[in-house]
Amino acid sequence: MNTKSKLALHVAIAGIVLGVLADALLRASPWGINVPVWTAAVLASVMVLSNRHHIRWDLGTLWPALLVLIFAVGFAWRDSPSVKFFDAFGMLVAIAIWSGSLEGAPLRGWALWDYLRGFLNSGTAAAIGAAALARSDITWTGETGRRRWRHARSVVLGLLIAFPLLFVFGGLLMGADAVFDQWVTRALNIDLANLLSHGALTAFFAWTVCGFLLLILGFSQPGFSEPTPPKRPGLGIVEIAVPLALIDLLFLAFVFVQIRYLFGDTSLVEQTVGLTYAEYARRGFFELVAVAALVLPLLLAADWVLAEADARSLLVYRILAALQLVLLFVIMSSALTRMQLYVGAYGLTELRLYTTAFMTWLGIVLIWFVVTVLRGWRRPFVTGAALTGFCVIAVLNILNPDALIARLNTDRALAGQVFDARYATSLSADAVPVLISALPALGLDDRCLAAVRIVERWSAPAESDWRTWNYGRARAWRSVQAASEYLAGLECPVPEAVSDTPAATQPPDTTAAPAHSD
Repeated sequence: MNTKSKLALHVAIAGIVLGVLADALLRASPWGINVPVWTAAVLASVMVLSNRHHIRWDLGTLWPALLVLIFAVGFAWRDSPSVKFFDAFGMLVAIAIWSGSLEGAPLRGWALWDYLRGFLNSGTAAAIGAAALARSDITWTGETGRRRWRHARSVVLGLLIAFPLLFVFGGLLMGADAVFDQWVTRALNIDLANLLSHGALTAFFAWTVCGFLLLILGFSQPGFSEPTPPKRPGLGIVEIAVPLALIDLLFLAFVFVQIRYLFGDTSLVEQTVGLTYAEYARRGFFELVAVAALVLPLLLAADWVLAEADARSLLVYRILAALQLVLLFVIMSSALTRMQLYVGAYGLTELRLYTTAFMTWLGIVLIWFVVTVLRGWRRPFVTGAALTGFCVIAVLNILNPDALIARLNTDRALAGQVFDARYATSLSADAVPVLISALPALGLDDRCLAAVRIVERWSAPAESDWRTWNYGRARAWRSVQAASEYLAGLECPVPEAVSDTPAATQPPDTTAAPAHSD
């Protein structure tokens, strides 16, 4: 067997084994420690196959693999679904970078197209999967190989001949003896639906892993190996400068309004638009985030169009872009000020926290844009943006967002502000220790509601299956167990009898309605 055939055969075996392992580990939910365990098994397979077939790795291509494993560990660390989503996204981006880095180009010189190519290559490899093995031309050479093939073919042919015979004779013998019939029926009592479910999950992961291994080990060539960026449109500085200048004027007018209203007297807002200051802040934050998010691709597109322009045209573009960024930073400051007012009035939620984190990352990226693109140093921009994105995801894991939300909202309750116990107890297990420690200081109604909901969700052991173990859920369960006597001894008022007043005439309960409606 030639070297390529051996590698293809070993990839097929590894894919099947990892598919079976994925079915054994990842079938259990909610996902926890099973994700990093399976991820480590996949990465170990890559290293074993690389060593077995003398595939040398450059150290520069190994750090994305470590990043994949780090984000996989996040599944066993935090219980927040949002944090897990960002961890999964970080894993996908790291895999795309890993697959793209195999072509040898240094990461610091990558353009946006190179990252897109990494996504396309890894996605195509996962979709093609084991089908790429069909191109491997796995052949047995020599007398020993041909003899093994003849034996295997004979065994398969014998099984095909035996099956209908066993079916006929077995049916006759089962009809002849009731005990034998019961014994065979019990032995063949197979849950077909469950069997198909296991088979489908195993086949899916085996197929995907085979494609991933073939791409990472350099067996199959990427489908998008040649950079073919789209052709630049025939636009000059006039076509670019006019919209940029008009947008700058629009931003300048908005900044003028912000200085007068948001950074000035709060009574002006109430007199002019009829909204309270907090409502005014709430109304505009997400629109300002959208504006900030749209400016970056606009400036990148303009820079791409003018990449080969003369020095004078580039100078005009950079002046207009710099002015736009200065005004944008004022707008982003307005948005962050609005969010501060918003949280002060209504409390913190996941949407508000993650939107603020996104705007923080966007601000860092815009500063990096000034340092790189506006100075004519385009290549490192996308790499820096990706690395800062990885850092933001890591910081979110470290900050423990749900615990942070619970802590800030309970602190507001201690200061005499409204506390939404229903929302706080709907957070993941990461928030439970904070909520339990704050229970004694909450009002009676909030304390009882929070205690009941915490006990309902977290009084049972966090995991009955080791595959779903998660540090956040285990910690929540231990906190509830430690406070079990206190929770059991709470004296909560007995709910009053249902009023005879028709439901339609009773006033709606709007106590916490505005607190978390984004």
